[in-house]
Amino acid sequence: MRRRRPLLSTALATAIATAMIVPAAAASAPSANLACSGASDTDVAIGDNTTVESPITIAGCASAPSATSTVPVKIVHTYIGDLLVSLVAPDGTAYPLHSRTGGSADNIDQTYTVDLSSETANGTWRLRVNDNAANDVGRIDSWSLNLGGSTPAGDFSVAVSPASGSVAAGSSATTTVQTQTTSGQAQTVQLTASGLPSGATASFNPASVTTGASSALTISTSASTPAGTYPVTVRAAGNTAKTATYTLTVTSGGGVQIPDIDITAVKQHLTQFATIASQNGGNRRSTTAGYRASVTYVKDKLAAAGFTVSEQPCTSGCTTGAGPNVIAEWPGGNASNVYMFGAHLDSVSAGPGINDNASGSSALLETALVLARTNPTMLNKVRFAWWTDEEQGLNGSRFYVAQLPSTERTKIKTYYNFDMVGSVNGGYFINNINSTQSAHMKAYWDSLSLSPEENTEGRNRSDDASFTNAGIPASGYAMGASATKTSAQAAKWGGTAGSAFDPCYHRACDTTANISDTHLNRAVDGIAYTLWKSAVGGSPAADFSVAVSPNSGSVTAGSSASATVQTQTVTGQPQTVQLSASGLPAGATASLNPAAVSTGGSSTLTISTTAAAVNGTFPITITAAGSVSRTTTYSLTVTGGSGGSCSGTNPNDVAIPDAGAAVDSDLVISGCPVAPSARASVAVNIRHTYIGDLTVSLIAPDGTAYSLHNRGGGSADNINQTYTVDVSTESANGTWKLRVRDVAQADVGTIDRWSLDLNPAV
Repeated sequence: MRRRRPLLSTALATAIATAMIVPAAAASAPSANLACSGASDTDVAIGDNTTVESPITIAGCASAPSATSTVPVKIVHTYIGDLLVSLVAPDGTAYPLHSRTGGSADNIDQTYTVDLSSETANGTWRLRVNDNAANDVGRIDSWSLNLGGSTPAGDFSVAVSPASGSVAAGSSATTTVQTQTTSGQAQTVQLTASGLPSGATASFNPASVTTGASSALTISTSASTPAGTYPVTVRAAGNTAKTATYTLTVTSGGGVQIPDIDITAVKQHLTQFATIASQNGGNRRSTTAGYRASVTYVKDKLAAAGFTVSEQPCTSGCTTGAGPNVIAEWPGGNASNVYMFGAHLDSVSAGPGINDNASGSSALLETALVLARTNPTMLNKVRFAWWTDEEQGLNGSRFYVAQLPSTERTKIKTYYNFDMVGSVNGGYFINNINSTQSAHMKAYWDSLSLSPEENTEGRNRSDDASFTNAGIPASGYAMGASATKTSAQAAKWGGTAGSAFDPCYHRACDTTANISDTHLNRAVDGIAYTLWKSAVGGSPAADFSVAVSPNSGSVTAGSSASATVQTQTVTGQPQTVQLSASGLPAGATASLNPAAVSTGGSSTLTISTTAAAVNGTFPITITAAGSVSRTTTYSLTVTGGSGGSCSGTNPNDVAIPDAGAAVDSDLVISGCPVAPSARASVAVNIRHTYIGDLTVSLIAPDGTAYSLHNRGGGSADNINQTYTVDVSTESANGTWKLRVRDVAQADVGTIDRWSLDLNPAV
């Protein structure tokens, strides 16, 4: 489910944007212009909730701009669903290029075609980028403008394949740097790498190539290279400079490979906990059916993975009717050295408790499941716990510690606690940060240059207190609750100063929208790092990576595109993987030759389209399935086809429960070639005996809600109305939803049908 972050009010966002625009005079001079084209390779930082510009001046162009002018754009950003990107002409006219599409995908590397035939060529053109949400930053890396409708002369691209790799400290990783001439004549480019961790070096063979050729990049690490994940920038410099990113993961030396935990899998658990809450009165309080369903979900997952799992009833000190603790142990390891990892499973009664604390529970659950899948040799015993009744006074964990015999208490060398590890405006906090038991947790976050702080807000407020009060060493991660982020913390970590770390703390809005993927990902990877460093003595099972090069292509309907799918063994022995492609648009098919490869080998992906294929850009998922499944994405753009549709209707009935959860009716728009209108129309037909009970909203593909009906109409029957909505900032293609909720008792109804027209005739 898409991450949602609190947005500033329009007025405040405008004020900040105005203050942060980079004036043309302050920017470095752009690259030299060639007649009707130009380029800028000057980096411009994109801060949270700011608008910035990068200028290019065109002078001496003797012709009018083309209707097929091109704008190649490269933006480095960790969440492109935050971004609005426009080309601003010398007269101030703005041409939208990118409107918050792509969700949580990283980076924009795309060439846009724009009709500029009504503009004057000469003058200062600007690439304007607006980041309109918190938690993610980036930079304009480079962009070009060609008013003649073709790519500027003498240009090239650079890519790495595979785009990521994992090595134990003291060993090396290799990848291929591929260059390609995209226009004009081939040129010689020099290759360099930056962003390497300490103790690591990079070498290219050869160090310079003629575009169209490739080079082998070898990154060598030392035994002292800190564990962590590092984005290494590969730069090719010729007439202009182009960059590509190789993601290097360094694990501990000595042959112990620490896995990267899949954030998508963690979020699937979050979604399940949200569903459990919605099906059980809206919360997972320890005394409710929602909590008991959460226990069942966790227990079933662990038992299926091979854990020894038990429910521990809290027979004293807990709220009457509270459900049990869940305790799970993984076989193997020295039973006299127990490292225990825990999180509370219950929520408050006000809401589903997704950050507090499905985030900690889900991160812990997925780490446990990865431990089971990799099945490494264990040096020490690992025990997991999901606590009951924490929100009522740390009661479940206190009961667990109280009933432990003294000999069992001494076996627990450290207890690690994880409470609220996905706060949307989060910080990076560690319990007892300077203690011996916190060393691994701090080392991992230090490797990411996060500069964590002591968790003063959470002291004695979560389950680690039950252990420290009994003399058992404890630590843990947290991202903050209701305390306010300071200006110094915002400067260090990003986010909004003067606002709570979690604005939905103990509120109904603590839903799956109340999660920062970045914080959650850094927490769960730190949990895995700490567990493996504390208790694992062997390597995980065989693993591999998959990448596609090039990672995008454009075809005219009726023709084909091809790319190379490259696999690489990253741990263990090579294995055979089956390759498949999904997410193809109507009128397109995919073939892989060969369809199965041994990791380290490659396959040719061919995507063929018919003349009836739908126009648009489609993310194609390439899956390699072996002992585990790994995926990569190829972006296919289809032009000259049927053009798709900007409207649609869902005629299927959806029952609206009385005073119940919201229901959705979905409508998929695909192949719409234009941006949505400021006067899009939504025709709604709802049968209901008391429409004053109803709230009705249009939900865009990115999750933004547009209110249509808010309990108006009193005791009137039925809604049969067409609403006009400004959705001009949205991406047209994707799944739109009509969301209806009955918020009072005694009346029921049905969504009969609804229609959406994103570009109605005015």
